[in-house]
Formats: sequence, structure tokens, C-alpha cells
Amino acid sequence: MLRYAVRRLATPALARNASTLLLVEHDGVAVNAATLNTVTAAGKIGGPVHALVAGDSCAAVAEEAAKIPGIEKVIVAEGSALKGNLAEAVTDAVLAVQAANSYSHILANGTVSGKNILPRVGAKLDVAPISDIIGIESEDTFHRTIYAGNAIQTVQSSDAVKLVTVRGTSFDAAPAEGGSAATEAFDIGGVANDKSEFLESKLSKSDRPELASAGIVISGGRGLKNGENFEMLYNLADKMGAAVGASRAAVDAGYVPSDLQVGQTGKMVAPDLYIAVGISGAIQHLAGMKDSKTIVAINKDPEAPIFQVSDYGLVDDLFKAVPEMITSLD
Repeated sequence: MLRYAVRRLATPALARNASTLLLVEHDGVAVNAATLNTVTAAGKIGGPVHALVAGDSCAAVAEEAAKIPGIEKVIVAEGSALKGNLAEAVTDAVLAVQAANSYSHILANGTVSGKNILPRVGAKLDVAPISDIIGIESEDTFHRTIYAGNAIQTVQSSDAVKLVTVRGTSFDAAPAEGGSAATEAFDIGGVANDKSEFLESKLSKSDRPELASAGIVISGGRGLKNGENFEMLYNLADKMGAAVGASRAAVDAGYVPSDLQVGQTGKMVAPDLYIAVGISGAIQHLAGMKDSKTIVAINKDPEAPIFQVSDYGLVDDLFKAVPEMITSLD
């Protein structure tokens, strides 16, 4: 049961009883950077934080997770049923660990992976997940944005187990090293996945930073006119050590793949520098990048909404401005 716009501070007794299971997102080799932000969020709830590393071969990931300050214990659920970290199998592993430990909170990254797993866990536990939180008021009260980021909602949960996904851009990343958590193997003999099968993973390789965690992001919109013109942004990004993003309009037009989309229905980013090129500034796009430290907009339309949120604006033809930027960085 959820109640909205209700504020109640947790008592010290309640805070002492809190305990958190944190789902470690990984690719089988390393911990996803967003997990560090979720660790910080978990620490604000209070009580011990245990991390669950689930996969078919994840010893290296568990070792890395054990070094993160703020994590008290790393629970390793390893087995062939968890190959590919499919949500159906990981959900069963989470439920088994929860049944054995009775955590008050289960946290996951507000990524595609976390949003795929936690609702399944919620359905099994008959609990309503609280998605994409940006703040923690107490152990049962959280803040999240609504209306494309134009309003902040305060949500209080009376459920015995709070299921929460965390918007990483709203919390500082915990240090990657300095901790010394204990590691414990968990028997997942009862976990079996007959609903889906992992076949293969085909990942695009790039020397550029990952979009969600990059310090500099350069995004292009429909103003680039076609996918070939995104090469300008790729060249500029390579010179600046930046990641490349895109507006929904550019993705819908087929200029770039959907994994580059920034916005309410894409990725949430908050880099030190965000450069919007040929992006008008639709409300759903602003919801995904307005927390950036510095926003620079390049658009030939002086009335474009993007200029209302930008720190610096250049009213110019992007096909003239971007090549000049590239040349100046040579």
C-alpha cells in the first residue's frame, strides 16, 4: 500500500531494524558503475547492507563488490540457471535470499536490468515497488519525480518489504575500493528457469565512456537530419573524451540506436558537461538531462525550449558550429 505526499520521520528504533539487500548489476566481469550510486542510497536507509551477486560465473564480480565501502556482506548466488542474468532466474534467486534473511528493503539500480527484475519480485511478494527514487526521507518515505520531472512526489510505504529502484544520477557514487565485506556462498539448488533461455549477447564495442556514467555527454537531435551527420558528434566526442547521446526524436527517426536515447523513456544522465546539438528541448528529453552540472545548447532557433534550461547557448547552424569546435580542438 502506498500513500502520496505524506511525511513521517522514522524513529531511531525503526532505523535500527532496517536491513537492505542490494542487487549488484554486472556483466559477469565487472560491477556496473550505477551500483555504486545505489550503495550510497542504501546507506541512507540505515542498518546493514548486504549485496547479492547472482550469475553463472561471478567470482570476480563478488570480489570487486566486497571492496565497496558500505557493504557489510556479499552473498554469491552462482549456478548455470543464472546464465545471462535473465530476470526470470534472478528473481527466483532474490526471493530465495529474501526468504532466508527477511530484509526490510530490496534495492536495485534504476536501469533496464533493475526495472526488469524488481517488478517481478514485487509480484511474487505482493508488494508495490517504488521506482526511480531521487531522495530518501526515512526508511519508509522516499522522493521520486513525476510529470517528466516537473513535480516531486513523496511516497510512504507501509509494506513489510520495500522494493526500490534508485536513480543513480541523484546519489553520489560510493568509492569503488576501501571496503572489506565478508563473502558468503548461497545455495540456489531450488532456482530453475524454464521460462526463458539465454542464447548469446552481442554488444557494441566503443572506446567512448558509457553514456549513463560519462563526465561529458554530447547529444544530437532531429536537427542533424540523418544518421550520417551524427559522425560529426562522434568526432567531437572522441576529441573531448565524451559519450554520445540522442533525443527521442532522433532515435524514432532511425538516426541512431535506442541505447543512445536520453530522456524520460531513455537514460537519465547528469554529467559535468552536457552539450545538446540540434535538440529543441522537449519535456521528456529535459527530464533525462536537466540535472547536468553545466548545459550547453546549440540550436539555430532562438526560441527553442532547450535554451530555458541551458547555462550557455549558441544560436547558430550546428553544421557550422560543430565543425568549428572540432577544428579548434585539433
